[in-house]
Amino acid sequence: MGFEMNDLSNYQHIHLIGIGGISMSAIAETLHNWKHVVTGSDLNQSEITDKLNAHGIQTTIGHNLENCKKADLIIYSAAIKNDDPEMICAKENSIPTVTRGEFVGYLTKLYQESICISGTHGKTTTTSMIATCFLNAKKDPSVEVGAILDKINGNYQVGNSQYFIVEACEYQANFLKLFPKTEVILNIDNDHLDFYKTFDNIIKAFQDFAAILTQDGLLVTNADDVNCLALKNSTKATFISYGIENPEATFIAKNITFDDNGFASFDVEKSKEFFHHFSLSVAGNHNILNALACICVCDFYGIEKEVIFDSLKSFTGASRRLEYKGSFHEIPIFDDYGHHPTEILATAKAIKNKKCHESWVVFQPHTYSRTATHLEAFAQALSEFDHIILVDIYAAREKNMLGISSKDLEEKIKLLGKDVVYIPDFHNVVKHLKTNAKPHDLILTLGAGTVTEIGPMLLEA
Repeated sequence: MGFEMNDLSNYQHIHLIGIGGISMSAIAETLHNWKHVVTGSDLNQSEITDKLNAHGIQTTIGHNLENCKKADLIIYSAAIKNDDPEMICAKENSIPTVTRGEFVGYLTKLYQESICISGTHGKTTTTSMIATCFLNAKKDPSVEVGAILDKINGNYQVGNSQYFIVEACEYQANFLKLFPKTEVILNIDNDHLDFYKTFDNIIKAFQDFAAILTQDGLLVTNADDVNCLALKNSTKATFISYGIENPEATFIAKNITFDDNGFASFDVEKSKEFFHHFSLSVAGNHNILNALACICVCDFYGIEKEVIFDSLKSFTGASRRLEYKGSFHEIPIFDDYGHHPTEILATAKAIKNKKCHESWVVFQPHTYSRTATHLEAFAQALSEFDHIILVDIYAAREKNMLGISSKDLEEKIKLLGKDVVYIPDFHNVVKHLKTNAKPHDLILTLGAGTVTEIGPMLLEA
């Protein structure tokens, strides 16, 4: 039985498999807010599952076939396979099922102005920036973002307007299931090759995404990325571009300076005329581009320049995006979600704009396939740091069919003449940093897995 996308009221009890994911939990909270009975299951306990239970959303660690049998609809994440016990239960009991990506697509169809932010890198930060501006402009948007945003005290908000601001994930071409009125495409890079196989297939997916837009829609994209700029040919929607390097972009950042924290200040020109001066409270050139994307969208929707300025100035980042965690012995600790070589390089450059002595990165590769595909590029990007510590690969949805390990990455980095060490145990990582890092150095934990646990361990030790 399939999910009928015309009327959600037909489904009173909705069960989510993999509810502990950042997007799945946002869906659960949204449905709970809409007065549905919401239950869920996840293999791992986390702050997210604890929060869901605290909000009255019964969340089971492990499987819960009883809740599954009672459900009118089951939503499941990409990590869930057909042999999952609850998926088998759904099939045996003829309960409709829908993927997370398909359901988010249904949600975008409910709003007149679904603003969908896509691209290989920067989606969460840009979504958070745009959401902050719309909230400060009193537009009361609904928001789903892939991290915790202080402004909404979580990763979602249910508003009472026609605006829905949401990340559009390209993994498994999920964004092609959306119904956007506005698209932001930040960049196109060679990620998720386990699914797409070739970079040409990735480009084609983004072309198809742009083609979804109706003629009265809006496409905002990065003029410094040649593949993004070419998307103008894939749509009849209004086209707005931004950039730092391309003088033909609609919005351009000029006269860029950085303070000791690596925060940028810059002038913005619109159609070659001065628009406004902006200052950020997040580091790095990549965040200038993210801010420009935000400015494009907000200007199009009539948000005043001063509101955009104040919102971007007050925005200190989403969780796990070069997030400051604290310091010990005058050594600041940051945490970042970056798990692709391009993201690592951008973060390394952002850190070089910060005032510090030497940098220490603790990197946890994310998935075996990504590590194997980008091994050389990972080594090159990580070599931008002064000292590199590697922990074991975070498997996520995969099994190690490639025989790859962090030791392979260690060997590649050693060939570049860098100080690198493989330390699989997190407690030993903490000991190594406590012994070797010096006052006014900087420590960064980096990766999309459990490496984020090391910062608190350092602060508590």
